[in-house]
Amino acid sequence: MSTETENPPTDAKPEVKTPPPKPAPKKPEAAPVEMPAFEKSISDKIVEKFGDKIEVGFVKEDRVRINVGRENVHEVAEFIRDGLNYDHVESVSGVDYPQDNEIEVVYHIGSYTESSLARQVLVLATRAQRETNPIPGNDATKLPTLRDVFYSVEFHEREVFEMFGVFFEGHPDNRRLLLPEDWADLPPLRKDFAIKGR
Repeated sequence: MSTETENPPTDAKPEVKTPPPKPAPKKPEAAPVEMPAFEKSISDKIVEKFGDKIEVGFVKEDRVRINVGRENVHEVAEFIRDGLNYDHVESVSGVDYPQDNEIEVVYHIGSYTESSLARQVLVLATRAQRETNPIPGNDATKLPTLRDVFYSVEFHEREVFEMFGVFFEGHPDNRRLLLPEDWADLPPLRKDFAIKGR
């Protein structure tokens, strides 16, 4: 009979069990953002009038942004003037989106005559197809002018025309404003414009 014990070898390491990871603490759910009542009432009136022809981009204190297609921008602008009492465009800017093949034109609209709108800025934005290689006189990138709705856009639209190449149909004076008349390069605020010599 063998005198050896049947115990396992003593050099075996005991199995170490790691505790399960603690669950990450739950983040408190963000409370829904409460839109300011006055600004929401403005956006609601536009939505009620135009439905899915427009999209409310944002509403926050003193700001409402409305995105609209080029085919409806003139009609929406008229409603903003006649139905909401905004009476002038403070500025017009362009934004180049070459990845979308579009250029966005953004109107910042205010009111001198309606005291309740004194602090408000209504942002009206629309987009035009981006002509990838515009040549002088090519008006493929077109939007309807708002010059007959808001007189104050006259010089702003001319600047967007020469700096981004957006031709405003119906504008009474689409001449260049800042660049020389013989400018033959890309519009200088497009993202693919390259300064010569750099």
